[in-house]
Amino acid sequence: MAQQVIIVGGGEVGTYLASLLLAGGHQVTVIEVQRDEIPRLWRELSTDVVTVGNGTDPTVLEAAGVRQAHVVAAVTGTDETNLVITSLARFAFQVPRTMARVHTPKHAWMFTPAMGVDVALNQADVLAHLIAEEMSLGEMMTLLKLRKGQYALVEEQVHPRAPAVGAALRDLPLPSECAVAAIIRSGQLLIPRADLVLQPADEVLAVVHASQAAQLAALLGCPA
Repeated sequence: MAQQVIIVGGGEVGTYLASLLLAGGHQVTVIEVQRDEIPRLWRELSTDVVTVGNGTDPTVLEAAGVRQAHVVAAVTGTDETNLVITSLARFAFQVPRTMARVHTPKHAWMFTPAMGVDVALNQADVLAHLIAEEMSLGEMMTLLKLRKGQYALVEEQVHPRAPAVGAALRDLPLPSECAVAAIIRSGQLLIPRADLVLQPADEVLAVVHASQAAQLAALLGCPA
């Protein structure tokens, strides 16, 4: 279903986000305060998408249609500005969903529901965690982040010397917050029934809490 989205901040992040949403059929308004950025935004988006003004000004937000918006995304380069925008959107205009870009990682603790932020987009934190996962989890691949990164859909090929080889799923000491979703064997999808015995080269798809991903990797991967 198409939604009405207001993006405050027409820099690279805001422009790219607007492009994706427009391509998906959503109604988008981009608010940008820097007048010298407007010609570029007109070229890359369109004149009817862009509004000139300060997104921390309630009258500008109202003129942009904030009372009808389903989502407000504050993606300027200033954390204080983004927090003011989300607070206005949530508490003054009751926007159902708010998102804010975290520009400086040390300020991330402020981006909470109490400040009107439903989703905080901390690019540096996401990148750091992805790098850490790649370094620590061997062959495990993260396919999808869920619940703001608390959980992940992961895939790992069972190593020939893994502790899980030859064990039935019901006997595996899986982490407490882990669910095996599917097994792919020789290109065939297998339902993860309790009596299914894991074999070398099986591809295991599982949903696991971020804090327990290493435990799952140790079970399926090459012994240290």
